[in-house]
Amino acid sequence: MTEERELTLEEQVPALDAERDEHLNDLKRVAAEFENYRKRVLRDQESLVARAHERLVKELLPVLDDLERALAAAEQHEEATLEEGVRLVHRELAAALQREGLAEIETNGRFDPHVHEALLSQPSEAEEGSIIEVVQKGYALGDRVVRPARVVVAAPQPEADGER
Repeated sequence: MTEERELTLEEQVPALDAERDEHLNDLKRVAAEFENYRKRVLRDQESLVARAHERLVKELLPVLDDLERALAAAEQHEEATLEEGVRLVHRELAAALQREGLAEIETNGRFDPHVHEALLSQPSEAEEGSIIEVVQKGYALGDRVVRPARVVVAAPQPEADGER
């Protein structure tokens, strides 16, 4: 009877090995799925933080614009203390936005539809397609354009009637 019991134990070993391997594979699969989930959640959190910064910056841009207009108006009046105070607030706000990653979009050179918004095309002696006037500054937050620069673009000079 002892031989029969040993035989059944020997027969059970391969079945138990197969069951162990199946459970080990299931555990590896769950571990891999959890790692993918963890990475996806981390990416989603980083994206959410970036969107929150973008929303804050969009809300603060009009304040920056108003301060720039106030500085321009204060230069025409002799109230130097007002100008100095507004200039200080402007500098602090601009510095805070820069710390958050805000950068002014470059407007020297050619028109780029990815970062500029053409409000007007005006005949000019400047090279066609170059920016001749900035109506409103544009800003980028990291690699995303928060607000395109609103510009006037040079168009070719109209030909005079006598020159044909």
